Amino acid sequence: MKDCIGCMLANKKEAVHVVYEDEHVCCFLDHLPYNEGHVLIVPKKHVRYFYELDDDTSNAIMYAAKVISKVIKMLYEPDGITICQNGGKFDELTHFHMHVVPRYEGQNFAEFFEEEEGELLIDQVRLTNSKRKIIEGIATLGNY
Repeated sequence: MKDCIGCMLANKKEAVHVVYEDEHVCCFLDHLPYNEGHVLIVPKKHVRYFYELDDDTSNAIMYAAKVISKVIKMLYEPDGITICQNGGKFDELTHFHMHVVPRYEGQNFAEFFEEEEGELLIDQVRLTNSKRKIIEGIATLGNY
């Protein structure tokens, strides 16, 4: 879809920190991460709702979630990993995407869903370092 920000991000028409991709999905660091290592899994073809995913794309999403989760656990040693998808009015991209979020004990995950006011400073150096770590971590998995 021409004006869809999700399509533009997934197809790298906008700047993203890609950590993994295949023919169906592009996985990149969230530009405002809840924690370091927070990754979005976004289909390359336009899909708005979960129930619209074709089998190849949904399988690619689950495979990517599995690989990314394994690497996040290895690199960041979180107490848990949350995998979630927000649809309908709660989908700020108006394009299906799934979050893979490392979490630590004591964090209030309700803050993840609160809308921030004002402009946040994006630390590009930190995102670049996270990108490098995750790509290197995926490479150590071999043919996962």
